[in-house]
Amino acid sequence: MTAKRSTGSVAIMKAFKKNRKQSGISRAEALQSTPAKTLQVNESRLETGDVLLSYSATVRPWFSGLIKRFGGPASGTIHKKLQLDALGTEVWDLIDGKRTVRKMIQEFTEKHQLHPREAEVAVTRFLRELGSRGLVGMR
Repeated sequence: MTAKRSTGSVAIMKAFKKNRKQSGISRAEALQSTPAKTLQVNESRLETGDVLLSYSATVRPWFSGLIKRFGGPASGTIHKKLQLDALGTEVWDLIDGKRTVRKMIQEFTEKHQLHPREAEVAVTRFLRELGSRGLVGMR
């Protein structure tokens, strides 16, 4: 006995299929881009040599109302701090607005004797995280 699929059920399954959005930029283009630190970030060095980043972040309106109810500031921004570890500090120091991501990965690979793909994954994930927080932008 053979099972027959109706075209209606295929259309329904396609509707539930997860759509993955493409970023519009290829891997090669991403590696050729140049990261730059945003001007809204304050950077300070700790005694250990690690970097402490201070920045303002916009909060969602419902969270802003919650903060206000508990006696916090009424504005829609909060001040955040991010302490980078030794490797994060090294990558942060490589961001000078002149080096491409590819060059940063190459320098990171040589310094830590890593496989190039391993260094690429680590550096690009870190840059993505900084970008999602609004601490770096790409040119």
